[in-house]
Amino acid sequence: MKLTDLRPLIWTKDIPGTIAFYTNTLGFSLDAHDEELGWASLSRDGIHIMISQPNAHFEYNGPVFTGSFYFNTEDARGWWEMVKDKAKVCYPLEEFSWGMREFAIYDNNGYILQFGQEVVQEYEP
Repeated sequence: MKLTDLRPLIWTKDIPGTIAFYTNTLGFSLDAHDEELGWASLSRDGIHIMISQPNAHFEYNGPVFTGSFYFNTEDARGWWEMVKDKAKVCYPLEEFSWGMREFAIYDNNGYILQFGQEVVQEYEP
């Protein structure tokens, strides 16, 4: 028995704005959209995200995710150049001592999206 995928479902009261952010800013494709249900599915490079209007099962007072969505990439610098002027920046592109080059932005709902690339560290004797 194994898991085959993880598809985050994020809540938003602005389905059109969220679709626009993920397609126009991040280059995702809109795979499915049901306006009546207030739901959509987006994807890019094998990464899938679903968005939904809040429903009656949970009280919604804005984004409640207490972490971030971390995207691994082969080109963090390229992603940074693509989105830095199109989204609110959480922190700019940086190389960290643990061997990652990364940055973070906020999506249109306030969710934190991090983009990271493993980098080879120079050995200093």
